[in-house]
Amino acid sequence: MKTGLSVQNIYKMKNNKLPKWFNGEVYTEGAEVTNRFGGDSCYLTAEELSMYDFVIGASNMCEMGMHHDKLITNLRRGLDWFRKHNAEAYMILLD
Repeated sequence: MKTGLSVQNIYKMKNNKLPKWFNGEVYTEGAEVTNRFGGDSCYLTAEELSMYDFVIGASNMCEMGMHHDKLITNLRRGLDWFRKHNAEAYMILLD
């Protein structure tokens, strides 16, 4: 049985640190997420899951007519962050 974090996982965690502007909930564990339209899924780290939920929540608020400049700016920032840190998951879940 293998214990502890691998070098690759530690590197990934350091590179996925959430940005300073992020004010959403920060999870301590990752999870598998399924695309709500296509059904494809992928595993997200805790940081990626935090950003994913933020992006989905911000998108939902915009769809309900809450078009605040700061919300739209942060939604775009979240999408950019996701594209940069996990392009494959972005393509599966958010594109």
